[in-house]
Amino acid sequence: MAQTKKRKRKHKHRGTPAGTIDRAGRTGRPQVKKDSKTIAKERRAERLNREPTWKGALNRAAIAAVVFTVLMFVIRRDQGVVANLALGFLVFLFYIPLGYLTDRAIFNFRRRKRQS
Repeated sequence: MAQTKKRKRKHKHRGTPAGTIDRAGRTGRPQVKKDSKTIAKERRAERLNREPTWKGALNRAAIAAVVFTVLMFVIRRDQGVVANLALGFLVFLFYIPLGYLTDRAIFNFRRRKRQS
């Protein structure tokens, strides 16, 4: 059965008397007063000025240990599963304080640089 109603066009081009075509602006999202580059700069500065946490160091150490353990399974196939898992766990325990102290040193360096 044929369609009786004509469908509306979503993107309607309106012509001006000069012959140019005006398109409708962005209607999906409300315009933000600040420029997007300014917002991105502020977010970056906020992220860099945040103090390091043990939770962040723990998460980063967990990700690094998982990648390291998988790599050990690929490289050291002849070693047992328990040996590779134990090595991964030791790396995890080593990376937690190492990551936190590194973050703390970088944070202190940036803070001193900001204050001077």
